[in-house]
Amino acid sequence: MTKPNTPSAAEALQRLLAIMAALRTPQTGCPWDLEQTFETIAPYTIEEAYEVADAISRGDLADLKEELGDLLLQVVYHARIAEENGAFEFVDVAEAVNAKMIRRHPHVFGSQEERAAGAQPGFWSRIKAEEKADKAAERARLSPEASGQTAAHGSLVLADVPVGLPALTRAVKLQDKAAKVGFDWPDLGPVFQKMREEIEELEEVAFSAAPSAASPEPMATQAQRAAIEEELGDMLFVMANIARHLKLDPETALRAANDKFTRRFAYIERRLAERGKTAPQSTLEEMDALWDEVRALDKERRG
Repeated sequence: MTKPNTPSAAEALQRLLAIMAALRTPQTGCPWDLEQTFETIAPYTIEEAYEVADAISRGDLADLKEELGDLLLQVVYHARIAEENGAFEFVDVAEAVNAKMIRRHPHVFGSQEERAAGAQPGFWSRIKAEEKADKAAERARLSPEASGQTAAHGSLVLADVPVGLPALTRAVKLQDKAAKVGFDWPDLGPVFQKMREEIEELEEVAFSAAPSAASPEPMATQAQRAAIEEELGDMLFVMANIARHLKLDPETALRAANDKFTRRFAYIERRLAERGKTAPQSTLEEMDALWDEVRALDKERRG
């Protein structure tokens, strides 16, 4: 429910645009904001998107409201820089996504015949293909130096998968693209087999770089470390493929695992504190026993 005297969405957005314009005004604006570019702001944009996801995962609606505002600020920031460069303005960004949403939903916004026909098979691919052609023309106009460049080392199929995505997310999107042209295993069996192969290969190169099998701490040359890194990457790529076949998001799964580890380690710290100790004052055996204890408690809770 809207509170009394609350500005409209348009008024609030216009105020945010005015604030950003003031921050970026030479002589009277903020020195830090005036120094920023697309490149320097991009890491903050990614960070804010993650903080939105984090607030959602925690079910914290107060944080979500704040983080969505911070993410909106990033959009306004980039649009302002683009406007100063004479490329486009915020209104162009908003109108572009408006047009895209209408174009992609003819069964909702289209003619009476299109609405009556509903979502027809293949319409999404056709619309995406049309958009890709339009984007190529827009890219040639706004970024001539970028037009003609193909991402993913020259792959036509994988070219439009953004490089700046988190690595696990990008792995899934690359695999999805390849799968659409038939480059995919038909079921999970071969994927798990490939995972076992990659783990064995990683183990082999990791232990070959160690002083002994009993002490696998890497004492590797630069070439050996490169080989280990490559095999680790291959293993993670296959793990992303397993997540894709299971229709799970590996980033979400890993965030949940991080949260679980944090919660369990906090339990260890609390139990150690009851004994008058801290983690640095404790042995691995003590902490490992408490880890088994909290795992057992988790298992009981799950039933």
